[in-house]
Amino acid sequence: MLGLNGTPFQPATLQLTGIPGMQTGQAWVALVFCILYLISIIGNLTILPMYYFLSMLSLSDLGVSFSTLPTVLATFYFNYRHVDFDACLVQMFFIHNFSFMESGILLAMNFDRFVVICDPLRYATVLTNNRILAMGLGILAKSFTTLFPFPFLVKRLPFCKGNVLHHSYCLHPDLMNVACGDVHVNNIYGLFVVLFTYGIDSTFILLSYTLILRAMLAIASQEQRFKALNTCMSHICAVLVFYVPIIAVSMIHRFWKSAPLVVHVMMSNVYLFIPPMFNPITYSVKTKEIRRGIRQVFCKSWG
Repeated sequence: MLGLNGTPFQPATLQLTGIPGMQTGQAWVALVFCILYLISIIGNLTILPMYYFLSMLSLSDLGVSFSTLPTVLATFYFNYRHVDFDACLVQMFFIHNFSFMESGILLAMNFDRFVVICDPLRYATVLTNNRILAMGLGILAKSFTTLFPFPFLVKRLPFCKGNVLHHSYCLHPDLMNVACGDVHVNNIYGLFVVLFTYGIDSTFILLSYTLILRAMLAIASQEQRFKALNTCMSHICAVLVFYVPIIAVSMIHRFWKSAPLVVHVMMSNVYLFIPPMFNPITYSVKTKEIRRGIRQVFCKSWG
């Protein structure tokens, strides 16, 4: 569809939606989201200065939370459902960017666990501060460069299927549902980016844990074996909480296209809101140093 000046038509604003079928319970939904945001932001700010890799994970979780926060609050608290088209593209970029960063950070943390268990004597020489910093910058550069074309690929498309999105935030698949014209480039590049990030990262994590498990089974002492396993539990939980919703969303889109819209929306919400809330809780429960640091923070605050 072309505009009056012959250029592809793009709406000035896009309309966001809440959760289908829950129009009468928006206040309760808003309260739930508010609690999730508070837990996520306070929890991640609390563990932010603890460890290098954990700080990276906290930053990515905070990035996801702050990227969705403005439109989610506007939709559920103030019933304001319109977002500027260009602002929507910016939000889409940052949501996907921080999400892909988290995948890379989980892979880096997996390498950390691999060195701790399989080659502990060389840990200090393998994972130096400079190498950890280089890994973090590499993850940022990879996510930024692979996602940078997305806003421009979307910007070139005409939008003739309406301007109503299915979420309270902007996602690339959601924008493709209302775009018309030739979207093959967007879909092919989107698949490439997913495989290049989630696919490669998850494959290396799985292979690494296979080697870690083999190293654990070679430990003679059952107590030492359990201790080695315990050092990985927080990371395993973080990986499962991050990847299981992604796999579930992909399976629903691929094999259950007739699923009610509320199923798609709720799974996307789980994928974006649960990991940022869950990660600081998991690491706080499993790591003594973090619990001690949190106690010190609260003691200073109340002292």
